[in-house]
Amino acid sequence: MRPTRSVTIMDVAREAGVSYATVSRVVNNKRSILPDTRARVLDAMQRLGYTPNLQARSLAGGSSQVVGLVVHDVWTSYAFEILRGIDAELAAADYDLLLYTSRQRAANEAAHVAALTQGMAEGLLLLLPRQLGSYLEQLRQVHFPFVLIDHEGVVGDGPAVGATNVRGSYEGTSYLLDLGHARIGFITGNMQLGAARDRLSGYQAALLERNVPFDPRLVVEGDFFQARGRLAARRLLELDPPPTAIFASNDVSAFGALQATHELGLEVPTDVSIIGFDDIPQAADAQPPLTTVRQPLEEMGRTAARLLLSQIRQPESAPERVELATELVVRASTAPPQREVVPDLA
Repeated sequence: MRPTRSVTIMDVAREAGVSYATVSRVVNNKRSILPDTRARVLDAMQRLGYTPNLQARSLAGGSSQVVGLVVHDVWTSYAFEILRGIDAELAAADYDLLLYTSRQRAANEAAHVAALTQGMAEGLLLLLPRQLGSYLEQLRQVHFPFVLIDHEGVVGDGPAVGATNVRGSYEGTSYLLDLGHARIGFITGNMQLGAARDRLSGYQAALLERNVPFDPRLVVEGDFFQARGRLAARRLLELDPPPTAIFASNDVSAFGALQATHELGLEVPTDVSIIGFDDIPQAADAQPPLTTVRQPLEEMGRTAARLLLSQIRQPESAPERVELATELVVRASTAPPQREVVPDLA
């Protein structure tokens, strides 16, 4: 249904569950707003179709001072940590952030990009984009500034920020092998994403280097979410023989694996070791605290924002691609194998 009247800032405040003053501060990019509150207000603006008059600001001052961010789901710790870095860097440069979420619908992505490039933003940050083929060449043809975040590593000729996904997964797998684990299950992420493929490659490279035979039954596809991580871990633990360790491609999937072990009556790490990837804040508070491969998520956001601002200010400069180092963080969810895993399937 089409709206019968213009959406007002009061409508946005009511939809977001905040005050009129809070919406006003978000629209004017005041620094006193928490990132999650800012994201909630921007999401309400998108749902209601409310758009601040950014074009008028651009005409008056010669610059909109706005950067657009397109992401599939902002309500994850992974995305939130990156968003924190972006927001801090843009705030220091006196830039606004206009957030669009596709809510896990890839078809929305191109539409959001089109809207942001029609005078609403000076540049784009694309976090884990999934429909690049539908608009990337157009962005390049019109020389519209953009930066990819954690998409296909740093391979290619476009501006991007990523992490050493292959190296991080290789080091995590090598650590499990050093503990004495010879049968290591692996839960992938969404294999449409370069980060997921890179992490699987690192796992395979570590096995190959140690002359450990690769068993495809030990690799189960996940999607970076907890529910699929739980199901994937159950499938692994019901193998005969089951793995003595599980490497999940992100921490959220690892939380699903921890849930599965509990359901099967197993103890971590006595019966099975579990390792994740990302080191989101909740990893240290898991039971037991999760061994993981740390990605510098906030720094990824800061770096991406800096690269984009550099493009905006110096449009003739060559695109930069930055790969940030990962780091293994050992906690209590991993230990040498103690005994054969026998899950309770009753």
